[in-house]
Amino acid sequence: MADYKHSVSLDIEKCKGCTNCLKRCPTEAIRIRVGHAVINSARCIDCGECIRVCPYKAKKAISDKLDSIKDFKWKIALPAPSLYGQFDGLDDIDYVLQGLYDLGFDDVYEVAKAAELVSGYTRRYLKKPDTIKPVISSACPVIIRLISLRFPYLCKNVMPLLSPMEIAGMLAKQQAMERDPSLKESDIATCFISPCPAKVSYVKNEFSGKNSYVDCVVSMSDIYFALLGVMKKEKPPQPLSRSGLVGIGWASTGGESSAIFNDKYLAADGIENVMRVLDEIDNGTFPELEFIELNACNGGCVGGTMAVENPYIAKARLQTLKRYLPVSQNWNPSVAGKDDKYIPEDFLMSGELEYKPVSQLAKDTNEAIKKMADIQKVRERLPDLDCGSCGSPTCQAFAYDVVKGETNENECVVKMRERMNELLRVETEREREQ
Repeated sequence: MADYKHSVSLDIEKCKGCTNCLKRCPTEAIRIRVGHAVINSARCIDCGECIRVCPYKAKKAISDKLDSIKDFKWKIALPAPSLYGQFDGLDDIDYVLQGLYDLGFDDVYEVAKAAELVSGYTRRYLKKPDTIKPVISSACPVIIRLISLRFPYLCKNVMPLLSPMEIAGMLAKQQAMERDPSLKESDIATCFISPCPAKVSYVKNEFSGKNSYVDCVVSMSDIYFALLGVMKKEKPPQPLSRSGLVGIGWASTGGESSAIFNDKYLAADGIENVMRVLDEIDNGTFPELEFIELNACNGGCVGGTMAVENPYIAKARLQTLKRYLPVSQNWNPSVAGKDDKYIPEDFLMSGELEYKPVSQLAKDTNEAIKKMADIQKVRERLPDLDCGSCGSPTCQAFAYDVVKGETNENECVVKMRERMNELLRVETEREREQ
């Protein structure tokens, strides 16, 4: 886990140790030590919540630059559907796609096209008799990593389909080689335009269990400002888009769920809401639903920290763009396979999602039980305020850190104040006696 490549980074020089990120991190991956934040790589899920709440801009998302693919013979842009919601006054997606060509890409493959295929195969997956329900969408990499770290019994519920980003990368390369047989896969670079840092981590760490079909992930904000300089409306663009409202709908919460044509679903966004949903599923207190769509960002992918526009404004713009689109331009059951339960092997992840615990106290069971008892003893001596002043997010986390040897009990500010008051009382009594 220590080798996990993260896309969320910390600039210690800017960090003031204010505890905003400490309190909002959903996996308690952050501590305040020696006056600044420290991120536990094993616990971080790259959700970007710390980037949103940091008032000093000490957290940032690291993504690739367009220059990283300049030496490839054939460069393909993979625009996420949330990109279209960033532009004010946009009435035709083709202006954005033409702009990507003008930026130097040799081809553009819309991720929304792949999303329509994933929606079709999701409907088939739900029909399989051996499918474990509720099925949890595998589209958001934050959710996949969160489940693999915190919810071992839900790993089997995660849908084994690759994300639209991965499938778009695969199909874009196949299409390019079919058009030009002289091209080899190593000559082609696919570049995903991402609204969130978790997609960067997904690609770097080969989360699908196989080599990613995406070669670089660039920030949507970087591409947005570059596109503003090349998008022109003097003349109508070429008719380039091949997406329907199903694919574009994936950009915001509920879009993926509505495309399964099944009303037994739930769609939730925002990492805190997602955590509550997963807890209820894990506890068995969840209603009988078939499909669960979870997005770590508020509003869905339009709410990613590498996007530019307010997620709800972006969502409203996408609603306008979808108004005159067909339902779907890419799902054709006769082409996808006549068997209504068939899913192509290369659309699937290689193997079931694995549970990777990060909070083991010790490898030896007896030692772990002893440390759990020690944590409880420390916990009982603490004030139960969860103030975060000690540098840990909660009193429970502080007790854990004390037993692990990462801090000491004297760091509790409340207990420190009690000791100081006691010393003052003793000193005052001593002065009176004299």
